[in-house]
Amino acid sequence: MKTRIDLMHVTPGIIQAMLGLERQVRRARFDHKLIDLVRMRASQINGCAYCLDMHSKDARANGETEQRLYGLHAWRETPYYSARERAALEWTEELTLVAETGVPDDVYERVREQFSEDELAHLSLAIVAINGWNRLNIAARTVPGDYVAGSLANLDPVAVER
Repeated sequence: MKTRIDLMHVTPGIIQAMLGLERQVRRARFDHKLIDLVRMRASQINGCAYCLDMHSKDARANGETEQRLYGLHAWRETPYYSARERAALEWTEELTLVAETGVPDDVYERVREQFSEDELAHLSLAIVAINGWNRLNIAARTVPGDYVAGSLANLDPVAVER
């Protein structure tokens, strides 16, 4: 497999824009494990190999267990996830598949039991961001495998311009 577009070097403005979304998501101060699960689940649905490679490595570095990562696709049938994580995963699926589901009111009500309005807005932005990253990496055909856990956690957007 060969990369079509080197997003980090050819299009730094796009990376900066996406990092702006990530900075806003960080302001919500979600537990890393929750956000890692959201990123993994959306990337599973979208089939983004690069993001699955990246976020599985980051999740393990953040203390996530192999069992929970392996069971993520079948999260409804496993006891490994908290009520808050289940709500986040359900919201992730609904927003990722929005054209199919339209985000029903009953799902919204279940999610609101676990998240404040501000948290839900930030969770939604996190889902928008990972779906954007998935689409960019799939379009660019970014090759998975070489990502080192945590290497983008403190990426300086100014440094990307250089």
